[in-house]
Amino acid sequence: MIVLETGDGKREEIPVVDYHVHVWRANEENWLRPELAKGWIDCFYDYHKSLTPESYLMDYSTFKYYGGNRMIENVFINGYVDVAITQPQYLLYFYREPFGNTEEFGKLALQNPYRFIIGTRWDPRDGEEGKRRLEEDVSRYRVKPWQMKHVKLYTAEWKDIGGKLSRGWKLDSKEAFEFIEFSKSLGIDVLVAHKGPTVWPLDKDAFDISDVDAAASSFPEIKFVVTHIGLPRLDDFVWTAVQDKNIYAGLAVASAFIHKRPKYFAQIMAELLFWLGPDRILMGSDYAIWNPKWIIEEFMKFEIPSDLEKEYGVQLTLDIKKKILYENASKLWGINIQEVINRNDEISKSAKPLYIKV
Repeated sequence: MIVLETGDGKREEIPVVDYHVHVWRANEENWLRPELAKGWIDCFYDYHKSLTPESYLMDYSTFKYYGGNRMIENVFINGYVDVAITQPQYLLYFYREPFGNTEEFGKLALQNPYRFIIGTRWDPRDGEEGKRRLEEDVSRYRVKPWQMKHVKLYTAEWKDIGGKLSRGWKLDSKEAFEFIEFSKSLGIDVLVAHKGPTVWPLDKDAFDISDVDAAASSFPEIKFVVTHIGLPRLDDFVWTAVQDKNIYAGLAVASAFIHKRPKYFAQIMAELLFWLGPDRILMGSDYAIWNPKWIIEEFMKFEIPSDLEKEYGVQLTLDIKKKILYENASKLWGINIQEVINRNDEISKSAKPLYIKV
C-alpha cells in the first residue's frame, strides 16, 4: 500500500498489484539434470546481482529456495504489495519437481485468495494429459473468480519427447490454438507469455514475439500479457501491440532498470505510453529476481525527462502511475480491490505502507 499525505491532513491510499511474483524451488535436492538446473538458477542470480541495489542483494543459498514466508515478508510486509500474482514455469527437463512452485503458492492462494492469485501453465506438447492437468488445476484452485484466470506460457521450455529433445514450441501452432480454445472453455482468458530475455540454456529465438501477434489477432477475446515486453525486442513488441489491442505490457524485468539504468527505463516508458497508452501497462517485480520495495519507491519518484516528454508527447502522471500500479491489473483479473483494501488480516496488521507527502 502507498499512502499519499497532503499538508491539510488528508490521505489517499493506493494499493499495489504485482502481476509477476514467484515462489520457486531451485535447491540442489530438486536438480534433475544438475548442470542445466544449476545453470538456470545461476543465470537468474546474475540478473539479480546486475540490477539490484547492493542493500537488497540476497545470498545465493537463500535465492535458490526462499519459501513462502520469506516471499510474504519481502513482497507484502516490507514491499508495499497488496496482491501478488504468481507466474509458474515447470522446467521439468531440468528439475525433479516444478521449478515454479505452484503447490506452495497454491496453498497460500487457498488460505487467502484476496492476497495471492494463482495461475497455472500449459504446454501444447503435453496433449490430452496436459488438458487433464489444466482442468484439475482450475478445479482445485478457483475458489474466487479471479483465481485460475491466467496461464503462464514458456515457449522456450525444453521437453523430452520420445527420447528426442524438443527445444520449444510456438503459440501460433495448431496444438497451441487447441489449448487456447480449451482454456477458454475453463474460464481462462488471460495468457501471460514470456517474451523477453533468455535464460541459459534456453534459446533466444524461442522467445520471439511473432507468434503472439498471430495468436492475439486470432483470439481477440483473450488478453495477452507479454511479460518482459519482448526485451530486447522492444520495437517488435510496441509495433505489434499498437495493432493488437488485446496485448498488454508486463513490466517485469523492465521495471528493474529504474535504478541502475534510469535513462533506459525512461525510454521504455516513453515508448509504451506513446504506442499503447496508459491502460495496458502492468507493474511487476519478478520477485525474487528483484524486490518490489525499491522498484516501487523509485517508480513513485520517477519522472520522464523533459526531452522525452517533448519528443513523445507523454507524461508519467500520478493518475497514470495508479493505472500501472493496480487499476489495469485489477480490471484484467477482475480483482475486487476494495475488498483487498478492507481486509483486516495478519498481512494488513504487519504491512508497512510507503508514505509519501504531496
